[in-house]
Order: sequence, then structure tokens, then C-alpha cells
Amino acid sequence: MSLSNSPLAAYFERTDRSAVSRWWWTVDKAMLFSLLCLIIIGISLVASASPAVATRIGTSPTHFITRHIFFAIPATFLMLSISIMDHQLIRRVGTIVFGVALVSMVLVPFVGSDIKGAQRWIPFFGFSLQPSEFIKPAFVIVSAWLISHRKQNADTPGYILSAGLYVLVVTLLLAQPDFGMTIVLTCMFIAQAFLAGLPFRYLVMLILFSIVAVVCVYFTFDHVHSRIDRFMNPDGGGDTYQVDRSLEAFSNGGVLGTGPGQGTVKNTIPDAHADFIFAVFAEEFGLLLTLCLVGLYGFVLLRGFSRLMESSDLFVVLAAGGILCMFGMQAFIHMGSSLHLLPTKGMTLPFISYGGSSIMAMGFSMGIVLGLTRREARRTIAKRGISLSTRV
Repeated sequence: MSLSNSPLAAYFERTDRSAVSRWWWTVDKAMLFSLLCLIIIGISLVASASPAVATRIGTSPTHFITRHIFFAIPATFLMLSISIMDHQLIRRVGTIVFGVALVSMVLVPFVGSDIKGAQRWIPFFGFSLQPSEFIKPAFVIVSAWLISHRKQNADTPGYILSAGLYVLVVTLLLAQPDFGMTIVLTCMFIAQAFLAGLPFRYLVMLILFSIVAVVCVYFTFDHVHSRIDRFMNPDGGGDTYQVDRSLEAFSNGGVLGTGPGQGTVKNTIPDAHADFIFAVFAEEFGLLLTLCLVGLYGFVLLRGFSRLMESSDLFVVLAAGGILCMFGMQAFIHMGSSLHLLPTKGMTLPFISYGGSSIMAMGFSMGIVLGLTRREARRTIAKRGISLSTRV
């Protein structure tokens, strides 16, 4: 039974012009269902992986799962609320979020909390808020608006302004320091430049500049230098404990897995509920379901880009395309780190890893994608009367 013919659809007639009804008939239900599945998988995995972590740090076994659900529920409602908005309202909300997140990142060095050698969080009503999580999708919205406006008005320095904002945000990220988030933001910006039709020579220059920047960061930041060295030479005596346990989890899981809640890697890896939750899934559910999880992320990406191919609105293409790139890059970096295909990096797995700021920001991000890829209903007059068709 398709989602369009589900019992929920009976509550919304196609002729109903209310905002919720229009949303139901125009939103990509397959993508929405996939994202809801990821949220549910995340809750179940954090419930399985977090008790051992909580016990090791001397807190209640339900500490992390309670906090995760506390953020997962509003993140879901935030995603649904943003997806109902029209393009203009999404642009305005994104601009406001960018301004607030930018100011917060400027304040981080002065009022932020130092956790594991990084200063990225601001205390907020008993929780720790990470502004950099929210500035990624907000930057994409502002950059997409500037570039698309440049296409409509040649006198507007859209490329220069967006590049300037990129440099500003990257500077603030490196001050924390957060090299992984910088890589994600850079890939998003390059993707936007590519989708905007920037001349190839400028794309090459941007990529070369990124490579040079990575080399400079390697020789400037000791923790980046150490992680890359351990990745390139794991036998060189560096600490590879977490990666070794992660690879052991994939081996223990085999094809069918050890069973839900039966894994052992969560008992030994300090960040099993966050940075290495993909390894927990692989051990408990096995290769087949792990491939299904990877496929679920791939489906969201392919579904999103296929909807963008139908759009003629440059702002929609740049904004949703940039966020989809962020979604895919975060999943790729997290999975690659767990499999020792990439240097270890504290990157969350979208909607699955524990982290209040991460899941709230991802709900905001994918709500934008759902909202921008909605098909707007329009009336057409056919030979047999009035019918409804759809267009992007």
C-alpha cells in the first residue's frame, strides 16, 4: 500500500487547500518515511549502546537515551514544521539561524565549555549547545540565496559575498578547533559552486586551495597531525584502540550479527553511543542489515537529487543540494572512520548518533530539504473537467 493511499491520506482531500493538506499531497513521502526510520533506528541504537558508556562515567544507565529522546522528538517536529514552510519563509528562517549561530560561534572562545581539548559548546539551560552544527545548514541557505540572486542580478557580488562568509565561518571553526566540520563545510561550498555552474577553472582553483589548506592544517594542528599519522601508519606506535575495537566489532557481527543488545564493542569503546555507533550496529545486526542501513542513506540522497533535477529554481537546487551533500558527507566520514578508511574524526552519524545539537540541526536541515523539494499543486483544465497535476 502506497503512502498516498494510506489511512492518513483519507483525512486530507485533494481539494482541501489547508497548509497541512497541501503539505501532505506535495511532500516526498518516501524520503520522509526514510528519515523517520533513521530517527527510530537511532533511538534503538542509543538505547543499546549508551548504558555501558553511562555506567563507565558513573551516571544513570538511562542518562544518554533519556536525553537523546528528549531531543529526537522535538527534532522530528522541527523537521515537519520546516517542511511545511514555503521557499521564502525557509530563506528568512535560515538567515536568522545563520546570524544567531554566527554570533554564538564568536562567543564560544569566551564562554564555551572545553570538552576533550576542544571548545565548541555553549552551556544552555543545563545542556551543551554546539553552534557549528546549526551554522552548516544556515550557511548553505544564505550562500544559495546570494548566488541565486547574483544569477538574477549581475550587479550583485553574490559569489564574493558567499566566499567571504565561507572564509569567516571556516576561521571560526578552526579556532575551536573543528577540522572535520571544516571539511564538511568546504565540500558543501564546492558542491554549491558546481551546481551554480561556476567556470571549471574556478572549481579547480577552489579544490587546489582546499588541498593546500589541508596541508597547512596538518602542520599547524597537533591533533590533526597525530590522527593522520596514526591512519597512515597504524603500526607506528600511536593509539589506535578505538579503531581496533571498531574493526573487531565488524568481524564479530559477521553476516547476521550477534543480535540486538548482544554486542560487546559498546562495553569497551568510550564513544560507542556517538562516534562509533555504526560499529555497534554492524556487530549487533550483521553485514546484511548494515548494507541496508547504508542503502537507506543512499536512498535519501538519490531521492533528494532526483527531485532537484525537476526544479528550475536555482535557490532550491543550491540550498537543498548543499544540505544533501552535508548529509552524505557526515554519513560517509562517520562510516569511513569506523572502518578505518578515513582518519578518526568525531563526526556523528545523521539522526542515529547521540547528540542533542546534532539531531536538532539535522532535523532543521532535512526539514529544509523536504520543504524545498515539495511539488506545488496547481489546477489544470483537461478535456474531462478540472484535475490536479503537480510541478516543482
